Amino acid sequence: MTRLFSQQSFRSKTLVAAAFVFLVALLIYRLTLAPTVTLVDSGELIVAARFLGVAHPPGFPLYLILAHLVSLLPFGSIAFRINSASAIFAALACGMLTLVAAELISGSSFVSTLRSEQRKKTSKSKIVGKDTFTADGWLMLGSAISSGILLAFSRTLWSYATIAEVYTLNSLLILTILFLMLRWRRGTGNDATIKSRSRRSIPAIADYDSWLYAAAIVFGAALGVHHVTVGLLLPALAAIVWKTHGIGFFVSRRLFYAALVSLAALVTVDSYLPLAASANPLLNWGDPSSFRALWWHITGRQYQVFVSFTPAIAGQELIRFGHLLLREFGFCWLPLPLLFAVIGYISMFRRDRTAFWFLILIVLFNLGYALNYEIAEDKDAYYLPTFISIAAASGYGMREVLQRFASSSRAPAAGLMLVIPLLALVAHWPYNNRSHYFIAHDYVENIQSTIEPNSLLLTLDWQVASPMLYTREIEQRRRDIKAIDVQPLRRSWYFDYLQRSYPSLIERSRDKIDAYVGELKKWEQDPDVYAQNTVLTRRIENAFQQMLRSFVDRELEVAPVYVTAELILTKESQNINFIEWLTHNFQAVPRGLVFQLKCDNEFHDSGEPHLQTRGLIDGTIRFAEDDVVRLKV
Repeated sequence: MTRLFSQQSFRSKTLVAAAFVFLVALLIYRLTLAPTVTLVDSGELIVAARFLGVAHPPGFPLYLILAHLVSLLPFGSIAFRINSASAIFAALACGMLTLVAAELISGSSFVSTLRSEQRKKTSKSKIVGKDTFTADGWLMLGSAISSGILLAFSRTLWSYATIAEVYTLNSLLILTILFLMLRWRRGTGNDATIKSRSRRSIPAIADYDSWLYAAAIVFGAALGVHHVTVGLLLPALAAIVWKTHGIGFFVSRRLFYAALVSLAALVTVDSYLPLAASANPLLNWGDPSSFRALWWHITGRQYQVFVSFTPAIAGQELIRFGHLLLREFGFCWLPLPLLFAVIGYISMFRRDRTAFWFLILIVLFNLGYALNYEIAEDKDAYYLPTFISIAAASGYGMREVLQRFASSSRAPAAGLMLVIPLLALVAHWPYNNRSHYFIAHDYVENIQSTIEPNSLLLTLDWQVASPMLYTREIEQRRRDIKAIDVQPLRRSWYFDYLQRSYPSLIERSRDKIDAYVGELKKWEQDPDVYAQNTVLTRRIENAFQQMLRSFVDRELEVAPVYVTAELILTKESQNINFIEWLTHNFQAVPRGLVFQLKCDNEFHDSGEPHLQTRGLIDGTIRFAEDDVVRLKV
């Protein structure tokens, strides 16, 4: 006679376990939280959230709304508050993974029991009472906890839990969708298999469908955070629906209602973008006030050039992914969690084929896209759905292996469940401890300290432009500096920001700006026409060059002009004409981390810059070879 733990007792304990994992993760994230702005998109996202603006595509409306609410709380700096929001989202995601892992592990036992009952017609299993909890139940619970803490201490999620970024909220919503669908599946099993014990059709609308509609609402809302990684869950969701209800579900009213509430959630969240744009916010990336501009923005039109389904790129990215995967859950030389994940997938394939396809399709479709998306700075975040699936499978595999030890000795089982997450903690603490991370803030301050009042600064470096946007707009530092990022000058919305921030600069080059923006807006409406017409391409490029030269020449009449290193020392292809014009017509005099443009050939003393280097050389922060600090700064 098989003793099964009470499902009700197990669920109540999993809630306590999830809360425990949440608190552990939140504690670690708080201890390692960045105190201020960081590199990449942090500065831009903080400014967009604080002033209810529009961030870069796809806009992240749900994230901006939630981050704005957190920014209103009375503690710490604005950056610290929004960094804290990322920590809370990540800790909740880890707690949610605990629930997902518990549902997968206990669900497989539940499915096995149902199959046994169907074969034997009469059950020989004895359900232990509500107040009884078996050793197998504790083992399942321990494996789920270990899975959640493993994700908490994983390299990628932890790294985004300490800074202002969208990926922890995205992970939380993905895991919420997975949990709700697994609960819906369990309710379906209860209704269709236990109660009816026949093959007659299930009700058109059942009580347990509330889980399905909740998942649909969260899915729609999640599309308003990072629509690509969320949208790629659809094959996995379709698999669990098909394996549970068959093909008939896809023409049922239930699917129609689920799609309807999901669409309603998406429209509600995305309506923030045109509403925010119409309010003329400080940062209005893409100006999605029209339907066409809104569609271009939420579909990430400007980033589609980075997607290339070519074997060469996919092969390079696969090697890079392999490196990321080996270090993700601990030391590269001790990939025990990956071994447990493989065992977990194999065990699921044998015990619960639906759960197997549910998790494996998440991996396959996530990798299918991410391996063909070529970006350098936050590529690891695009693999988070895969890492989530692996963490869940690792908990499943852990339970499978440790079940052999539980009957003879519980100490090795408990020890292994504890050691594996702790190894990840030890391995990743040096890289993810950002409690002394002032690099972006100091980088900007070091640049600003060598720039004279009212000067123009031209840059191609987003690692300068993004944190400087934060120090200017949030901290109100050095607002006299006219900082222009050359790359966004290829988008018409950026000139609204420049007009608002530096009206005198715009007026001094008004004629050249108007000539260029007129061509730019035509190009934005139909870039293919320009791509196919060399005359039009040459015309807009000439107008762009004339405007850039006007910025330099006319600002030099009233104040110094500075450029960052990539406009002098590199041959960046997209802006090669402007770079060559600068190097041929001006002397670039080093001023700390930037260069001052001089019209003469006389000797100019560079001086001795006094640089702040907190975290760089004092040993408080370690950087991997692919860290953005090494790549960009």
